[in-house]
Amino acid sequence: MSAGDPANPHLVGLLYRDHRDWLFSWLCRTVQCPHRAEDVSQDTFLRLLSRADLQPPHEPRALLATIARGLLVDQFRRNDLERAYLEELARAPQDLHPSPEEQALILECLREIDRLLGQLSSKARAAFLYNRLDGLGHAEIAERLGVSTSRVRQYLAQGMRQCYIALYGEPT
Repeated sequence: MSAGDPANPHLVGLLYRDHRDWLFSWLCRTVQCPHRAEDVSQDTFLRLLSRADLQPPHEPRALLATIARGLLVDQFRRNDLERAYLEELARAPQDLHPSPEEQALILECLREIDRLLGQLSSKARAAFLYNRLDGLGHAEIAERLGVSTSRVRQYLAQGMRQCYIALYGEPT
């Protein structure tokens, strides 16, 4: 079923009608904020609409809760990333601060890099960050991760591919 298939919006509509109130209540208890719960609830159903392979779920509430949890994790990661950037920015001299527009662009780039690196396995992501941020060599990374140096090279290549995608899009 594709997103353009009329059955997809119909199925999402049924899920919305039957489970939206439950999801909203569950999110209110989880995030303790009705406005945020409403946003995540709506985003959950938008995610379902964008799924090309959506089939009637056996456990609709489990599916909705899983999607909503993923959205919450994404929000927490974005908030942590923004907080870390702003803390680092606060440590820099005022005359080196980028303009508000540049800050917004930098944060958007950081979010995109985080999203792309988030698609890597935890070891590949760790290897890439150890190498690029901490300056560790292949042997040191291999020792820390308990893998071979050739595996570290593969992990770094995966990280570089994600950076390439961030800059230039998917290779053809």
